[in-house]
Amino acid sequence: MDILNEHYNQMNRRHFLSRMSLGLGGAALGSLLGCSSNSTQEAAIDPMSGILDQLHFAPKAKRVIYLFQSGGPSQMDLFDYKPLLRKMHGEELPASIRMGQRLTGMTAGQSSFPLASSLFDFKQHGQSGAWVSDQMPYTAEIADELCFIKSMHTEAINHDPAITFFQTGSQQPGRPSMGSWLSYGLGSDNQNLPTFIVLLSRGAQRPQPIYSRLWGNGFLASLHQGVQFRSGKDPVLFLNNPEGINANTRRQVLDYLAKLNDIRMQDFGDPEIESRIAQYEMSYRMQTSVPDALDLSNEPDSVFEMYGEDARKPGTYAANCLLARRLAERDVKFIQLYHLGWDQHEDLPRELSSQCRDTDQASAALVKDLKQRGLLEDTLIVWGGEFGRTNYSQGRLTETNYGRDHHPRCFTIWMAGGGVKKGMTYGETDDFSYNIVKDPVHVHDFQATMLHLMGIDHEKLTFKHQGRRYRLTDVSGKIVNKIIA
Repeated sequence: MDILNEHYNQMNRRHFLSRMSLGLGGAALGSLLGCSSNSTQEAAIDPMSGILDQLHFAPKAKRVIYLFQSGGPSQMDLFDYKPLLRKMHGEELPASIRMGQRLTGMTAGQSSFPLASSLFDFKQHGQSGAWVSDQMPYTAEIADELCFIKSMHTEAINHDPAITFFQTGSQQPGRPSMGSWLSYGLGSDNQNLPTFIVLLSRGAQRPQPIYSRLWGNGFLASLHQGVQFRSGKDPVLFLNNPEGINANTRRQVLDYLAKLNDIRMQDFGDPEIESRIAQYEMSYRMQTSVPDALDLSNEPDSVFEMYGEDARKPGTYAANCLLARRLAERDVKFIQLYHLGWDQHEDLPRELSSQCRDTDQASAALVKDLKQRGLLEDTLIVWGGEFGRTNYSQGRLTETNYGRDHHPRCFTIWMAGGGVKKGMTYGETDDFSYNIVKDPVHVHDFQATMLHLMGIDHEKLTFKHQGRRYRLTDVSGKIVNKIIA
């Protein structure tokens, strides 16, 4: 400390970082872990603690696993069975159904909107009698564990604003993501792993891009940002020590760095300095905890058989589902999986089948695996995309092929565990799967319900920024009480 005091006026913090072993690597890691923010409220030094002194409700879930199917899965090809479309295949979408509703630029110029029935077969499954397409045989096996919401709707009609809306509650970028809000409110149950972890996988199709701001902290303290785990030797970049640096040296550097940060904190009072200290400490602990969490060598063959052989291949959706279970066992609060490639504007029968093969078995296995380990009861699982697809064909319609454009008016998601009713279908669309006729659920309603299941009143989890109090659900959102067990 004497050395630090002696050189404090001669060497600023940036100079110190550039000379120490953390150097650029430490700065890069800080960036990956979210060490940048314009936070105006005090950040918690201890990542174990959230801003809420006590929960608003008795929680039904302790953690969330969100299986986000990016691109917009087609509801009438997977879960929303519409036999009338088969009878009217090739006929024009009635004007009384469309009612002049907004179209994307990709189909607004079409002179014809021929109805396209699904080429896939549907059957009812389980005691609940849920309709499931033959493209989802594994999901069909767990139908009685699921709560299907067939009346989701959103305001956005294009991918970027629609995904941003689901993840942050606003179509405009810059707001905190759902996982960040939970981290801010509840803190962590595991001080050795981030509260909010993100895993990405890609389908074989032409996926829309995914941006890291979707798991960003927005105006919250940077320690609440999601941390992306990658496949490969370095799941978190810059986490390992540089060559020639051992654990003892790194510990010493962190200790001295913390002292410098404490001095800066006293001088400037910037709460982001506390976030930076917490993130550097977390990165040190993650050097041990991350390899342990990602090591699948002790998983028995029966687990890989359950999830599918792709679970042995890092970076696949199946492998990420298995990792999600391992992270749930370690009490990570919010686990976000993004699987890209559900944007079937053309050649839907082939491309959708490919996406289902990639995801169906592993999604169902995750539900089964958590249930057999006693974790499903307090783990909320969500499966769904940012919007649905049109009942009419984009482009040329044939007897064996069609495409579908974006459709925000109605689509289907499913939820499981974590306090939602199982074996239930909520909401209803018309015979064309175009408009909602019963129990609509808006994106903000979904977000309010998710927070409720975690014990949070969505109207009370707020953050004051630039003179205004913000929340995940903005100025709306109703809890969907009928789906809560």
